[in-house]
Amino acid sequence: MGDDDFLAERFEAHRGQLRAVARRMLGSAAEAEDAVQETWVRMSRSDTTHVDNLGGWLTTVVGRVCLDMLRSRRSRAEQPLEPEVPVPVPATVPDPEQDVLLADSVGGALLVVLDTLSPAERLAFVLHDLFAVPYDEIAGVIGKSPAATRQLASRARRRVRGAQATDTDQARRRELVDAFLAAAREGDFDGLLEVLDPDVVVRTEVGVTTGALAVAKGATSYSRHIVGVAVPVLVEGRTGIALLRDGLVERTLAFTFVHDRIAVIDITTDPVRAARLEITFV
Repeated sequence: MGDDDFLAERFEAHRGQLRAVARRMLGSAAEAEDAVQETWVRMSRSDTTHVDNLGGWLTTVVGRVCLDMLRSRRSRAEQPLEPEVPVPVPATVPDPEQDVLLADSVGGALLVVLDTLSPAERLAFVLHDLFAVPYDEIAGVIGKSPAATRQLASRARRRVRGAQATDTDQARRRELVDAFLAAAREGDFDGLLEVLDPDVVVRTEVGVTTGALAVAKGATSYSRHIVGVAVPVLVEGRTGIALLRDGLVERTLAFTFVHDRIAVIDITTDPVRAARLEITFV
């Protein structure tokens, strides 16, 4: 067996774990595969002959790759929430094996909550709490002291536990959504801040916006695009709004709640993609 084949064999032995780390970090199977591939590239360019724990070394490498991707994603998110030009997004093919792995450790709802964490908080929480990577090693990845890294993980842990314990019932969720919609249409900036979580995340086909101030500013601008009839619905089981035109769903907004605030809003602006969603009128 040649050196390249031996190196590839060693890497393949850890691919499943690396994919699991990346999927939990990035929340996307496609991006996770990109991160794993980049990890292989970095390994192939490095001298690992003296690495005693290759699995641990690769885990920190894929964590660093994911951290860079999350920071890049956040830097691209500094843009107004303006979905005038919908970009069609092809349907993704689910990976049952990875979905099971993900559900076993964090679950779909918790993955949404992870999106509200900063990249460093998310890395510290995922690597330490889900994959038992020591704080000392994580600190080297994020460029902070072990004590600071421990604090990041602790903050993330409190937020995750708070999300799991949230007692926002269905009626209250609908109240928050109605208040959000009214404030957006009226351009009520303060009203939006009252219902938005400070670290709220808004995702559309054209980008991501994070933070209550940025989202409130974007929502007042976005309100002029909320045309047609807005009706209460469940979007894939989540409290949401469907905007109808000529009786057809043109776009949807789906909401996730943390501590009695709106924490995540997923907006589908492409009518073709919206038509593929499971929508229940309530």
